[in-house]
Amino acid sequence: MDYKILCSDLDGTLLTYKDNVSDFTISEIKRIKEHLRIILVSARMPQSMTYIQKNLGIENEPIICYNGALVLHGSKELFSTYINMEQITSIYEMADKVGIQLGLYSNREWYVQTDSERVQKEIKYTKTLPIYRNTGETIADWTNRKTGAHKIMLMGNKENTDGLFPLLQNKFSKTLNLYRSNDTLIEIAPKTVSKLTAIQLLLQEHESLSEVIAFGDNYNDMEMLENVGLGIAVGNAREEVKQIAKAITLENTQDGVAHYLKRHILI
Repeated sequence: MDYKILCSDLDGTLLTYKDNVSDFTISEIKRIKEHLRIILVSARMPQSMTYIQKNLGIENEPIICYNGALVLHGSKELFSTYINMEQITSIYEMADKVGIQLGLYSNREWYVQTDSERVQKEIKYTKTLPIYRNTGETIADWTNRKTGAHKIMLMGNKENTDGLFPLLQNKFSKTLNLYRSNDTLIEIAPKTVSKLTAIQLLLQEHESLSEVIAFGDNYNDMEMLENVGLGIAVGNAREEVKQIAKAITLENTQDGVAHYLKRHILI
């Protein structure tokens, strides 16, 4: 198959390290980028993706942020949709009762109420800085600005996250996508979008999903991997992801994406 587009998740997939790609990955992307469009697809915010774009030499391509809720091409916004303020307020009230902190993301803004070990990890691994502000104040500000959240990240411990997740699913599963990033994190995005819908948005007239090769590792990658021409799971992917993938490569820490490209994408 002559693939025209390569789409890859970042954390746990394309990133060899927690915060960056390896020289091997850079060299493989450089080898193929004149023949395939390389599109980064992530739950990350824009500025935590653009430095990776620059390292890979693909700044001329669009990026899919926040699991598809925001699509950018340079400074141009191609698509945007929000979690509305009524939903944000309700989620905040439910999380606050059990001691779970919210990270609120909108465009290039990231708000948290207090510092924590989790926040420091995000700063370290994504090379971005949050704005520290009371969550109630952020909600009031956004309500006045008539905006919303591209993504909500709930940060707790395993016990309170385990308890809250089914309650959120019961209330919001019809309107919001909820993902367990790990035992202590819940990521929330608008239901109307996904990584797949964002990829479809970026297809040009002469391109189809069958001509897309994609890499991923987590639940929010499954729809993308199932529906493109060739969906590949890295070796460290969740078992459910491996089961639906058409191929499995090495783990991200072993440069799984780059090894697959070197072996199978011959230019």
